[in-house]
Amino acid sequence: MSSHPLAPRRLAALAALTAIAAGAAACGPKSEDAGADATPHQGGTLTILNQTPQTKFDPAREYTTGGGNIPGLVFRSLTTRARKAGAAGTAVVPDLATDIGEPSQGATVWTYHLKAGLKFEDGTPITSADIKYGVERSFAPQLSGGAPYLRDWLTGASGYQGPYKDPKGLSAITTPDARTVVFHLNKPEGDFPYLATQTQFTPVPKAKDTGTKYQDHPVSSGPYEVVSNQNDGTTLTLKRNPYWSQKSDAQRHAYPDRIVVDSGLDPAVIDQRLATGSGADADAVTTDTNLGPAELAKVNGDKELASRVGTGHFGFTNYLAFNPKVKPFDNQKVREAIAYAINRTSVVNAAGGSSLAEPATTFLPNQATFGYTPYDPFPAGRSGNAAKAKALLAQAGYPHGLTVTLTASTSDANQDGPAVAAAVQDGLKAAGITVKLVGLEDDKYQQDIYSVASEPGMFLSGWGADWPSGGPFLAPIFDGRQIVKDGYNFNSAQLNDPSVNAEIDRINKITDHAAAAKLWGKLDQRIGTKALTVPLFHPVYKRLYGKNVRNVVISDWTGVLDVSQVAVK
Repeated sequence: MSSHPLAPRRLAALAALTAIAAGAAACGPKSEDAGADATPHQGGTLTILNQTPQTKFDPAREYTTGGGNIPGLVFRSLTTRARKAGAAGTAVVPDLATDIGEPSQGATVWTYHLKAGLKFEDGTPITSADIKYGVERSFAPQLSGGAPYLRDWLTGASGYQGPYKDPKGLSAITTPDARTVVFHLNKPEGDFPYLATQTQFTPVPKAKDTGTKYQDHPVSSGPYEVVSNQNDGTTLTLKRNPYWSQKSDAQRHAYPDRIVVDSGLDPAVIDQRLATGSGADADAVTTDTNLGPAELAKVNGDKELASRVGTGHFGFTNYLAFNPKVKPFDNQKVREAIAYAINRTSVVNAAGGSSLAEPATTFLPNQATFGYTPYDPFPAGRSGNAAKAKALLAQAGYPHGLTVTLTASTSDANQDGPAVAAAVQDGLKAAGITVKLVGLEDDKYQQDIYSVASEPGMFLSGWGADWPSGGPFLAPIFDGRQIVKDGYNFNSAQLNDPSVNAEIDRINKITDHAAAAKLWGKLDQRIGTKALTVPLFHPVYKRLYGKNVRNVVISDWTGVLDVSQVAVK
């Protein structure tokens, strides 16, 4: 997550976030019970009703990992996420490759071998050269938009401008034979198998590359191929790829014969169409429209509708951020006082209630795959501890309280707006802290909070990881080497602690995910004692699906209903 255009990163996290469905154990019917018929069958047409069009439908330009959702129907990558519900779905598994990667030279070299018999939609073989070319074209400026890790991680890649300008390609990627591809990194990266899930690792045949027009009909390596792409992804129609084989793809089921993505819709229209379920809408799902508190209350009052609500968990934390360069937040006791004063019950209620938010005391999400270790460095219960907060303020030199400013978005769409800000304000008031609220239109809000030059002293923020590991969660926020002074900066505390940086490097060398997760949890706890952020809650996502939809599977990797598993017959 380096190269800091906030939009792709935040939207990736929030879009995956906003895209919700049946998570950890899925509320509503379990996958084997979903729909009128318990057994999923092949055939029919699945309709996907979304707000946001599937623009730039090119594997180089997609910002998605884990095999994507809609992109993952057309684009296969070296690895992907396990297509299982809940925590089991946070594992990285082979996709085009025979395994999740062979590390060597201290995790600075990763080798992949392709499965035998892989073919594109036109029947031509998929080779290691296609993987290499697919990665290289993602560096072309005209195809920007994908995740930026490769530019940072691959040896000598920082200045590369893609194969259109430099056809020699990247020396960091070698292809010893047609089924072997090797990546050379400039530093150890134990999480490389997770990175290899992103669509930039999709094979692209050089002879079929049409540059910026490739998005109109990308060559499929997945179970579906593009029939038509209208109005830049607003309407996307897919049909079966006859050269895709279930034998080479243990993860995707591809039950429907066709898939139609209908985007650019109002969320209220999407919810209404899914609830009514007339015609094709009975065979429909959404991957980007959540039920809010009001909608959820209505749905819960209808037994049949309530049985068609999926619950999703995506690794995300909403938190209160501090800029210690701004007084009085340079004083740790002031930050600690605020942490003690927070009334998380009020905050959770403001975020939609316990069905849509879970109180947080850790920065890492409450999932084992991230290294979640339960702790609370400033234990104040669900309602806060005003007396403890006042005592800390007195120690900090504010025996009569103080006045601070809290910046938030004017939109509540991402649960970082007026409702949550008001709940924080009320909680701090009990501790003698007067909070003046500053609301900014969302674009201005993001511009200000992610710029070192304009970052306010205290503001609402949130973070979601690109894959379920502690590294992409903690490093962008607390690694001092990732502070960006002339672009989007996510290290709001501007923490540059050599010991923290060194620990991040040490954990990144570990290729055993479970072992690394334990260390990320310890680092989270260690950083938490500095009171640089106050975790508020972890969101929960609720989503309707059509009455004929079967085989509902939602993993904790994405929190989204997996369209590669859905059947409509």
